Amino acid sequence: MLNFSYYNPTRIIFGKGTLDKVGAEAAQYGKKVLFHYGSGSIKRNGVFDAVDASLKASGLTVVYLDGVVPNPRLSLVRKGIELCKKEKIDLILAVGGGSVIDSAKAIGLGAKLPSNEDIWNDYFMNYDGVARETIPVGVVLTIPAAGSESSTGSVITDEQTKLKRAMNSETIIPKFAFMDPETNYSLPAYQTACGASDILAHLQERYFTTVQDNDLSDRLLESCMRNIIANAPLALKNPNEYRYRAELMWTGTIAHNNLLDKGRIGDWASHNIEHELSGMYDIAHGAGLSIVFPAWMRYVYKTDIDRFVQYAIRVWDVSLPLNDKEGIIETAIERLEAFYRSLGLPVRLSDAGIGSDKIKEMAATAMVGEREALGNFQKLNAKDIENILRLAL
Repeated sequence: MLNFSYYNPTRIIFGKGTLDKVGAEAAQYGKKVLFHYGSGSIKRNGVFDAVDASLKASGLTVVYLDGVVPNPRLSLVRKGIELCKKEKIDLILAVGGGSVIDSAKAIGLGAKLPSNEDIWNDYFMNYDGVARETIPVGVVLTIPAAGSESSTGSVITDEQTKLKRAMNSETIIPKFAFMDPETNYSLPAYQTACGASDILAHLQERYFTTVQDNDLSDRLLESCMRNIIANAPLALKNPNEYRYRAELMWTGTIAHNNLLDKGRIGDWASHNIEHELSGMYDIAHGAGLSIVFPAWMRYVYKTDIDRFVQYAIRVWDVSLPLNDKEGIIETAIERLEAFYRSLGLPVRLSDAGIGSDKIKEMAATAMVGEREALGNFQKLNAKDIENILRLAL
């Protein structure tokens, strides 16, 4: 186990009927709020009205910015930055899923940058690790998936270059997050499935490490993975059952608030490879991950066969003879693929209607931005990335 420092200031307000308290929490940060959201689903399910009423009941002035889409766009971030400066916004309230939260984080940081710095070029493409100030961000989470409600990360897509990039900083961790599982009842089945895939991927990225002697976090990660595997299909079959939605929602937060990667170094190659898929083809992030992860596993497992065997036995209950390690691992990967398929997700590029014509291009652009290699479990170059994507055909 490596030395570590852990910090997470997000206040989590979890459970039924909590949205009426949003205004009181937001009022602690000032008088003027930017209400940031997506395409309008929160208006159909009543979340918009509930949050808006709570904000106004607390005497807050509300400015609205909608239009966030999956794989949130740099152009809207830039619009939000200018709006925050013009309106002198005190707090950005992200109401939605990871795309809305990531957009809010980028806007909050960008609005506080000096004139000689640019949010995209200096932070998402060439981040130096120092983010000095941000407009505070609060969250009303309606889609369990990205874990952005209490994470250090933000992922944005430049629609002009089709590059999708992430940055991480403790400065942009949200101040609070309201999480009512009842707001998830109206989610389309595919969105629920993609969210479960994203949560599982966050756990697997942390699990596959070359750092030894992390039994506690191994066991916690395994437990969270098993929780997603058990509850995601139940949530799809019973979309209005609170207990299944609650399990997905809380596990999604735990999976990505950086608690479970302390003392270890996660991989993150699969996420970065997937960013090329969703940047190029604008597919859902969770769907891209269900394509990339099995291919990545087949490509790198020999780096530490015993870790993959442990994963197979503890997470997927594979019970083949221990002298058949490769058979154990392949069975686990097949069970992972079967799980994705049971949720209605693709496991091959062809399942998503993606061919081989852009593979070389995606492998090359994955290295753009002063990147020497992707991943930590096994360092990957452009040729490795190309090979993984071809395995995924």
